[in-house]
Amino acid sequence: MSSSNRSLTGVAFATLLLIALMMGANHVAARFAFDSGVSVATAVLFRSGVTALVVLLILRISGVGLSVPAGQRRPLLLVGALISVQSLCLYAAVARLPVALALLAFNAYPLWTALWARVLYAERPEPQVLRAMPLILLGLALALDVFGAASGLGAAGHWGRIGAGVLFATAAAATFGCALVLTQHGTAGLDGRLRTASTMGIVAVVALVVVLAQGGPSLPKVPVGWWGLAGLTVLYGTAFTVMFTVLPRLGVVGNSAIMNVEPIFALVLAWLLLNQTIAPMQVVGGLIVVASVMWLGLRRR
Repeated sequence: MSSSNRSLTGVAFATLLLIALMMGANHVAARFAFDSGVSVATAVLFRSGVTALVVLLILRISGVGLSVPAGQRRPLLLVGALISVQSLCLYAAVARLPVALALLAFNAYPLWTALWARVLYAERPEPQVLRAMPLILLGLALALDVFGAASGLGAAGHWGRIGAGVLFATAAAATFGCALVLTQHGTAGLDGRLRTASTMGIVAVVALVVVLAQGGPSLPKVPVGWWGLAGLTVLYGTAFTVMFTVLPRLGVVGNSAIMNVEPIFALVLAWLLLNQTIAPMQVVGGLIVVASVMWLGLRRR
């Protein structure tokens, strides 16, 4: 039986939910950091640099070689560049929008994955993707309150407030979708831990260049910002380490779509810790998006 069709054990299911919780908490911690003066590039540099070092340490302990086949070096560099853009854009969205809305807009990436697969490799989208597309778009329309009814500002006023954040989240989804397609076609067979270490290393280098171009790192101005910066670094690094070391052993990689409940965890945490709230209709839209993306991820192939 393939791992994608294997029944989930209680431990596996709990691990998937824990990763989703940590990823959602990472973005809430990031908002604390941003509100305390940390720049997006500084946060990405800390997060990606520490994660790359941790995964490299795991590779060394595991005895995994660090050489990348010549034919996969260019695709790996391109994937790293795309993930760099995705990381910067997603954190930029989190800095400008309620955390849950930023993640929901980003969660439309399966549509971008299908689009890039069609454009780059002439792959026809699966019927399930075409059926899920209108549901995801409807859910996003409700979650983002496209007509500004819930905000009471009207469409123009509402989009004047959230437009930049939505554009950043959309750019993050588009680049992540492209990175997934290139990963599948250009780096197949490469050890997931080595691919992660390489990608995070590239992201850290790009973030460092941006930080230096901005005149140096923008560090927290108040203690809570330091907690936020430390939290986003530890949570992100831990989640990725668990994802690429524990999940393969549990044999549940094919069920990783369960981790798409991340926006729901972020919604609850942002409400509890940041006092961020959204209208009931926006919550309904968010649930539609999450359910649709999970259905796509859990479908049998």
